[in-house]
Amino acid sequence: MIVAYWLMKTEPEEFSWDDQVKRGAKGEPWSGVRNFTARRHLKEMKRGDKFFFYHTGTEKRVVGIGEVIEEAYRDPTAPTGEPWVAVTTSAVEPLPKPVTLVAVKAEPKLKDMALVKYARLSVQPVTPAEWTLVCRMGGMAAR
Repeated sequence: MIVAYWLMKTEPEEFSWDDQVKRGAKGEPWSGVRNFTARRHLKEMKRGDKFFFYHTGTEKRVVGIGEVIEEAYRDPTAPTGEPWVAVTTSAVEPLPKPVTLVAVKAEPKLKDMALVKYARLSVQPVTPAEWTLVCRMGGMAAR
């Protein structure tokens, strides 16, 4: 199975890494996405894909690694008839050292990363090379 990598953003006051961890193996719907590009990315996700859990707001940092455990389905928070989707995610592990947006922007090898180029996009792809480098920056081997 080929695993794809993603970065998913959330306001920690709304849904934090600790909240994701508390959901355990049953996971939590990643819902409420209302951007067409982000929706396309959610639809592309497969069970087993990994993602960086990114806190937006004042933190602006990658804090953990999660996994997609259920592929795209109708977003339960969307009004009836609207085309939005959700995936179910679970926590895999926290990064030993959170990786800040400042650190990502300071790394020349990450200059083309979606996080740098499309800062407001809430669900974005991550290349295998970017995944490996951000994991290393966070104090762990790529998973």
